[in-house]
Amino acid sequence: MATSAEKTQTISDIPNKILEKVSAFPSMPKAGVKLRALLSEKNVSIDEIEKILRQDPGLAANVLRLANSAFFGLPAKVTALKQAIMLLGVKRFSKIAVAASTNKIMGTAVEGYGLSPGKLWLHSIAVSTTAEAVAKNRKLDEAEDCFTPALLHDLGKLVLGKFVKAEQSQIDSLVEKGVPFAIAEKEVLKTDHAEIGALILSKWSLPDYLIEAVRWHHYPVGLENSNLHPEIVYLANLLCHSDGDSESVEDPLNKPYSSVLDRLRIDAEQYEVFAEKARNWMKKLSDALTFE
Repeated sequence: MATSAEKTQTISDIPNKILEKVSAFPSMPKAGVKLRALLSEKNVSIDEIEKILRQDPGLAANVLRLANSAFFGLPAKVTALKQAIMLLGVKRFSKIAVAASTNKIMGTAVEGYGLSPGKLWLHSIAVSTTAEAVAKNRKLDEAEDCFTPALLHDLGKLVLGKFVKAEQSQIDSLVEKGVPFAIAEKEVLKTDHAEIGALILSKWSLPDYLIEAVRWHHYPVGLENSNLHPEIVYLANLLCHSDGDSESVEDPLNKPYSSVLDRLRIDAEQYEVFAEKARNWMKKLSDALTFE
């Protein structure tokens, strides 16, 4: 649970060496910025999307690779962008393209968190899709714009990874005592990956609701905001971390806050249905997207 002290912490509390890495963090990929802008428009033409993707052949290839995964359920393999857009729909395809555009940033290995190349990207896509599915199922107003914060929720790990690795023994010592990793991270580093992710998104000038969802995606309890983005991203992230075995399910750290379930109007049975779907989606992504 987020404490009042955590909520009032200022940037000045974060070590300068970490803030320097935030300042040096690359900008959001230009294609991603353009594609995300299209998502807010009512009428988007196929030609507009194709034009953006054709300026980056590597991105276009990644989009087709992602679209052709069993995860997105196309009836047959597609080899042309226009064909994929027509089968998936403009909005859906644009979201897949935004996800693909983040591969350049999130496709690398992340030291300190034990993430091999592509694993952060794969997890982020699964969480974004799960978040959208939960929001749509519950008919929440946030259904249309929860994809991006869910996609970017772990961005801060790319900055904190080397610092986590350097202090691994201290963090592991706290975790072994039952302290959740994110809290142990904050105790040792004076910040956590959620806070750093929020700072990066502020640097990218993204909307406040999106920044808040990333900032509190581990502890969306006692927040004063009226929207449900933090709760949706929190739950989707939790669902995609649970592997379904008996030990994992019984672990208190894998049990969602009851207040979050109440706000999202989800009961225990519905939660298990979402958990099973999330596990299936993760498997399909893992099977389809392999990395060197």
